[in-house]
This record gives sequence, C-alpha cells and structure tokens, in this order.
Amino acid sequence: MHSFSYFRPASITEATNLLAGGEDRKLLAGGQTLLPTLKQRLAHPTALVDLKSIPGFATIRHEADVVVIGALTRHAEVAASELVTGAIPALAKLAGGIGDVQVRNRGTLGGSIANSDPAADYPAGLLGLGATIGTDRRAIPADDFFTGLFETALQPDEIVTQVYFPIPKRAAYVKFANQASRYAIAGVFVSDGPAGIRVAVTGAGPHAFRLPDFERALERSFAPASLAPLTVSPDGLNTDLHASAEYRAHLIGVLARRAIAAAIA
Repeated sequence: MHSFSYFRPASITEATNLLAGGEDRKLLAGGQTLLPTLKQRLAHPTALVDLKSIPGFATIRHEADVVVIGALTRHAEVAASELVTGAIPALAKLAGGIGDVQVRNRGTLGGSIANSDPAADYPAGLLGLGATIGTDRRAIPADDFFTGLFETALQPDEIVTQVYFPIPKRAAYVKFANQASRYAIAGVFVSDGPAGIRVAVTGAGPHAFRLPDFERALERSFAPASLAPLTVSPDGLNTDLHASAEYRAHLIGVLARRAIAAAIA
C-alpha cells in the first residue's frame, strides 16, 4: 500500500473543501471496495477523506411517501430497520443479502452506489424503486445515476448524502448469487409503486439497467405468466468465469418471474 494523507472532516463543507484541495483524493465510507483496492496497489490516492465523523449521514427516516436513508447507513442497519422492513421489505431483504456479516456491518449505502459495481445489489434497488440520490449539491434520479462500469453521474468532488426511496405497493428482489462473494451473478428487482411498474437488473451488464419490455407486459397484468413470451438478448451482457452472457440472459427471465411471484405473495 502506498503512503497517503488522511483527513477526517466534521462537516460536509469541510469534506468538499478537502476534496478540492488536491489531486486524486478519495472519499472513504465503509471501505469495503476502496481498502482492498489500496492493498492490491490498484489505486494510488494522495489522500483519503473519511466521512464517518460527519453527523446525520447514518440515519433512516420516513418523509411523506418516501424512506430516506443516509449515505453512511450500513447494510446491516438497513436490513434490521423496523421502518424499512415495514415500508419496503424488499429493500430490507436486499440489504440483508449483501456479502457476509462483516461486509454488512462495515459497508454503506452511499459507498456501494457511488462505486457502481456491476454486481452490487443496491443499484437494482434504486432503479427498481425509482429512487432519487441526494448529494451535497443536487438531486439525481436513479435512472440517470448509473452510467457505466464503475461509473456514475457524480462529479469528482461530489458527495452522496442520502437516498430517497418511494414506498411501493409491492416489490421484491431475487438474485442468483456467487456462493463465495454473494455478489449477484444476476439479480432482478421488481416494484409496483408511485413510479409505476419497474423492473431493474444487476449483475448481468456493465451496470444496473431496466427492462422496458418487461415493465410494459406487467402493466397489462402483474403476473409471472405475463413474461412467459419475453426473452432477454445476451448482446452486451457480461461473460466471465461465473456465467456466460447467454446464461445471464436466461437467468434474468427466471429471476424476474420469481420476483413477481414474491411481490404478489
């Protein structure tokens, strides 16, 4: 691991000033991706800006028809939250299936989505629920947030502060997980809520994405059978040692039908 400076700001203003104070400074939240990257010498930041001392970043609250979750809220806290479990049980289940116990007790919502790992679970939840990402300067719809492999709409010095999740009438998340990492080889989040019917996929492409054809079919009838005639093209999907693009395309259909059945149940 290369040497670097370490800062622990006490406010969002101090954090943004530190980010702007030098080249190649990185934010540190839970560190579940960044720290292994540093240990493998795949990243060489000049400084880390640790967000953990900023107050109000790890809260869960209910506002009107949305659940608002702070960026530094850990996966285990989302999974165990009575508020989340009562309002959006599918989101609590998603958080409870991330990684292992150690990862869930260190990893954060903001860190996960800012990293935009193609196999992460939260991106499917954000897209599937039609969430909005709040930063230190603006609000970004989830549909505009995930732009590429490990890429988002965030500016280099922009900080995720909280995420607004609309409360759906029904929703479910089902994934086919890698047994070692628990990352999604493919995962599908389905919801019927304020943003309409949404079907979001993670693990299968360079970043999370929606399936408009599936959504239109479910608008006519929210039932697994509605998707029976539909297929997913493998073009552009991931192929790796865990699964081919063709296998992932098949998985998406299977998991989507299972998610709809779970949402109805």
